Amino acid sequence: MTINANMAEPFGHGLPSASDRATADQLKQILAVLRDNEGARLPFRDPGTRKNAEIVLSPLMVDLLVDLLRHISRGEAVTLVPVGQMLTTQQAADILNVSRPYLVKLLEKREIDHEKVGRHRRIKAKDLFRYKHDRDAQRAEALNELFASDADLI
Repeated sequence: MTINANMAEPFGHGLPSASDRATADQLKQILAVLRDNEGARLPFRDPGTRKNAEIVLSPLMVDLLVDLLRHISRGEAVTLVPVGQMLTTQQAADILNVSRPYLVKLLEKREIDHEKVGRHRRIKAKDLFRYKHDRDAQRAEALNELFASDADLI
């Protein structure tokens, strides 16, 4: 997930420096070159034994790291959200890129599962990401239909 520059400070240490961006771009390229159908094997020298060794990354890990490094190399702020984490309504609204009042309306219409903690609403990250995935899929389908109907006019 990426966040806009205005939200970078509350979530972490700010935007990546030029040095961070360059390093992320190099590492992304290395991982892309080393990746095969079984993931990637990263050679390194073990500081304890001073012998050559390797780290074996699964394809999922390689893809996750390459995606993360791609965002950093572009200078985008990135935050990781564990799927079990409980989010405030403001955090959830920021992730969906909607206003907090709009998100509260979605919660009241039961479009997104949530819990009440005292008088505050909390949303599980996995429920929010499920809603976001479904919403994005519906948008993509509507866009495809629009393109198809537009193609008939040409």
